[in-house]
Parts: sequence; structure tokens; C-alpha cells
Amino acid sequence: MDSVNNLPVLVVIIPLLSAILTPIIGRIIRSAGWYMTVVATFTVFMMALSLLFSVLDGGAISYSLGGWEPPWGIEYVVDYISGFVMVVVSLLAFIVAVYARRSVELEIAEDKASFFYAAYLLFLTGLMGMTITGDMFNLYVFVEITSLAVYALIAMGKRREALIASFNYLILGTIAGTFILIGVGYLYMATGTLNMADLRRLLPALYNTTLVRTAFAFFTVGLSLKLALFPFHIWLPNAYTQAPSVVSAFVAATATKVGAYVLMRIMFNVFTVRFNMEVIPVTSILLALSSLAIIAGSVIAISQTNIKRMLAYSSIGQIGYIVFGVAIANDTAVTGSIVHIFNHALMKGSLFMVVGAVVYRTGIEDIAGLKGMGKKMPFTMAAFTIGALSMIGVPLTVGFVSKWYLILGALEAHMWYLVPVVLISSLLTAVYFWRVVESIYFHHTDGEESIHCVSSMNEAPAIMTIPAFLLAFFCILFGIAAFLPVSVASTAAKMLLGVV
Repeated sequence: MDSVNNLPVLVVIIPLLSAILTPIIGRIIRSAGWYMTVVATFTVFMMALSLLFSVLDGGAISYSLGGWEPPWGIEYVVDYISGFVMVVVSLLAFIVAVYARRSVELEIAEDKASFFYAAYLLFLTGLMGMTITGDMFNLYVFVEITSLAVYALIAMGKRREALIASFNYLILGTIAGTFILIGVGYLYMATGTLNMADLRRLLPALYNTTLVRTAFAFFTVGLSLKLALFPFHIWLPNAYTQAPSVVSAFVAATATKVGAYVLMRIMFNVFTVRFNMEVIPVTSILLALSSLAIIAGSVIAISQTNIKRMLAYSSIGQIGYIVFGVAIANDTAVTGSIVHIFNHALMKGSLFMVVGAVVYRTGIEDIAGLKGMGKKMPFTMAAFTIGALSMIGVPLTVGFVSKWYLILGALEAHMWYLVPVVLISSLLTAVYFWRVVESIYFHHTDGEESIHCVSSMNEAPAIMTIPAFLLAFFCILFGIAAFLPVSVASTAAKMLLGVV
């Protein structure tokens, strides 16, 4: 049991130390960065999986850093939801790391490759830390580590637009980080503690104070910026579009999902459901914003001609789904939100990796340029099609599972008027993905268009195709065997809401 209890700190330390060592060793052996990243991410994934199994068997795990017991010291906590999210993040980190080698060779300057992998591992460090920490100030530190790493990752693209997108994200990310830090400071002023469990115990007596309400408002706005909830999403489309393909895949699959997890943790574990529904009606506000996000993200995606930009706006709608379930705030809807963290990571990770494979082989990013690609890259396009069907929510795919629980949650809350939001969004999603699928399978290139396309059956390298197809396969596997993620997500939702 002692070895298991040491894993919470190791899932943070291993990627952090690897991030430090990667550029040093990379100066001697250029290819070492990729190998170190693959090994580190796989190790972290296995540790996260072990921690989740330990929680399922024996309950939550608490780790006190430096031997300082909470609330005085920093506490790492692994429970159902943090263990679940850590497995999702580390799984995607490993699969995308395997995929990254060829993509990095194409889209990142050779002399920056080792620094890219260092930033990649630093980004993973921040995500794991945000997920596992039980301390509010430590949460802010990991938010900033994650942000600094992702600014660098986006800026490493060879195009000038990547620098602009990174700078815009830096400005808005700094504002968000400042809001979160102010919220932390106000809570400390009100209670004298930073430990999340201790705050949950002390805050109910202070719910009616202006200081606590203001702190909550700062947290909500800051995290809404971080997770790109509409209308705080303006940094996201350019960041996803202009970043190197491997960065788009990893960030789209993980960053905003961890932001949504932190929002859940603060709303339901630091504060309570009663506070969110009675003291400050934040659930009503989030319900309106998430509904707008679901519809607006889909509508704007329809008008896009760049495939990465279309997927970026699609992500805005999918983030809306997660917050939608949180705002309904019953265990069925929150189960849908938690399981959608996993499902969207699979879907969007696969789709962005497919786009990266197409860019690697053809350089094409416009939807019009994908004509006839179904014959030229059949396996890659099959992965895209599965991901698209999942995004629409076709039965037997993971997307259907998420939407089913969100609809059930809305009906249980007697909010039947929310069901059309999910259904209309699914129809709009079908529209913009059908444009791509039609171009891939039912249009053929001729004349000048053929100049931009590869010869028939010219797939991307297997090291890129297999990871993308693996995530697409998971979209079907966990759509059929939905009880595996749902069982964990359901228990996590009940624990968050205080039902059990």
C-alpha cells in the first residue's frame, strides 16, 4: 500500500523531471526527446490507471507533501473523479506522444524539437497537478504551469499566425489566471485556509458574505476563460487552427476538459450544490451560456472552410455539453458531463490526429482540398468518419452515450425544454461533418485540383495512422461497452453532489 500511496506525487514528478532532462539530453542525442516523452507518458498512464483501480477497490487516497498534514500542508487527493480524469489525460498524452514523431518532424523546426517535447511534458505536468491537487494555491500554480507550456507549444508552429494566436491566448490566459488568483486570495482572507476539504467545512457559515461571493465569481469567470465557455472562447479558434497538428490534438483533447473538471471540483467540492442553486444562481447562468455554446459552436462550424477551424468551433459546442450537465446539477446529468470528458477526448483527439496525418501527407487543411481523399487515405478517412459519427451522436458510439445521459438528466430535472438544444445541435453537427464526409467519399478530383492531391492509396506513416485509428476504435468500443466509463462517472457524480 505504501508504494501505491507514493504514486500521487510521482504522476507529477515524473513528467516534470522528464521535461527538465529532455532538452539537456536532446542536445546530445536529437531523437532522445521523443523516446523520453513516450516512456514518461506511458509510465504516467500506468500509474494513473493503478491509482484509479486502487480508488475503486479501497476508496480515496490522500497524500501529504513533505509530511505536512492537511490543512497546513499541500494535499494530493485521488478519488473517483480525479482518478478518472488522470487516466483520460495520461492516456491521451501517451497516444498523442506516439503519434507526434512524424508530425513534429514536419511542423516543428529541428533545433526546437527537444524543447517542444519538454514543453509537452511540462503541459502534462500541469494537467496532472491540476487534477490531483487538493490545495487552492497549488491549483493556481499548476494552472500557470499548464498555461505557460501551451503558449510555447502553440508558438512553435512555423507559421507567423501561430505566434499571434499564442500571444492572444497569453493575454486572455493571463487575465483568467489573475481572476483565479484573486479568488484564491479572497477565500484565504475569509477562512485562513487553502485546503479544499477544509474550505468545504468552513465556507457554509460564510456563504452570505460579500468576500466569499466575490471569490466565487472570480473563480467562475477565470475558469470559464480557461475552458473556453461561450462567450469567453475567443482565444480557442485561432489557437487550435494555427498550432502544430500534434498540439491541436493534445490540447483539444485534454486542456479544456481539465478546466471543466476544476470548475466541477470548485462548484461541488469546495462550495456546495446549495450555494450554486440558492445563494448565487450560477447554475442558471451556466445553463444559459452552455446552451448558447452548444448551438453557436455548431452554427459557426458550418460556415468554416478550414478543417482545423471547423473542429475548433465544434469544440466550443462540446465544451458546452460538459457545462450543460454541470448546470443541470443532478447525478444523471453530471454523469453525462464526466463521461463526456472522456468521450470528447477520444473523438476530438482522433479527428485532429487524422487532420495532422492529412497535413503530413498532402499539406491540405481546406475542406475543399479533401475531395477524393477516401480512396487515397482510406484507413485515415475511416478513422475520421468514425469520429464524425461519434460527434453527431450515432448509437453505438461514445457521443450517443454522453447525449443520452444529458437528455435523461434534463428530463429528471423537469427541464424538458432543454432536450431540443441537444437534438438541434446533433442535427447541426451532422450538417458540418456531412460536408467533409461528402467531399472525402463522393467527390473526385480532376484538372488542377489533382495537383494538390497524392496518388491513390498513399496513407500517412503507420506511427500516425494507428494512434488515430486506435482512438476511433475506442469511440466504438466504449460506445458499446459504455458501462465501463459510466460506472466510474456515475459514482464520481454522486460523490461530487453529496448523494453518497
